[in-house]
Amino acid sequence: MQFDTLIIGGGAAGLSCALVLGSALNKPYAEGKNVGIVIHQKTSHLQNALFNNVLGLNPGTLGKDILEDGKNQLTNLYPEVVQIENEKVREIVETASSFNIITNNNTYTAQRVVIAVGYTNLLNIKGLENYIKPHPKAAIEKDRIWLENTNHVVKENLFVAGTLAGWRSQFAIASGSGAHVATDILTIWNNGKHTKVHDKI
Repeated sequence: MQFDTLIIGGGAAGLSCALVLGSALNKPYAEGKNVGIVIHQKTSHLQNALFNNVLGLNPGTLGKDILEDGKNQLTNLYPEVVQIENEKVREIVETASSFNIITNNNTYTAQRVVIAVGYTNLLNIKGLENYIKPHPKAAIEKDRIWLENTNHVVKENLFVAGTLAGWRSQFAIASGSGAHVATDILTIWNNGKHTKVHDKI
């Protein structure tokens, strides 16, 4: 299957990125664009998170509920975004004009890839080794990593979002990072014109 943009990771950053991209698929500049997300969530830090200090979330909200609600929100609002479940990405191979994303079950092709998995040193996606560095905003003893990037861009058409982009582990920061990457991709779709999507009453 071929995508314009494939997001890897179904946590705060990945889901936020998918929601913003999905919200733009009916725009003229997005005609013919297709988006997918490999929504592997088993290792997300949200699985055991509790939120009391996040604007817009009721105190006591559980991260595991956000994961499930986020998938449902994406399905209900933007069903055009393809959710790939029960697969884990093993390797990313760059070709002349795109990327091949190899999972345990399939191979996908995408013009753009967004890496939005966690920042633990358990990351084992082949093809990313050259970009892995010690995380600049985490305690050294935690052995966290980031994908070296400039403004979320690892290299042309390869983006990183969330804690793996070098941000601190706060839900709002990870979500905002995913949305940031999405608006950068929308801007690319819109021929370089700075672009975002707002809903209004």
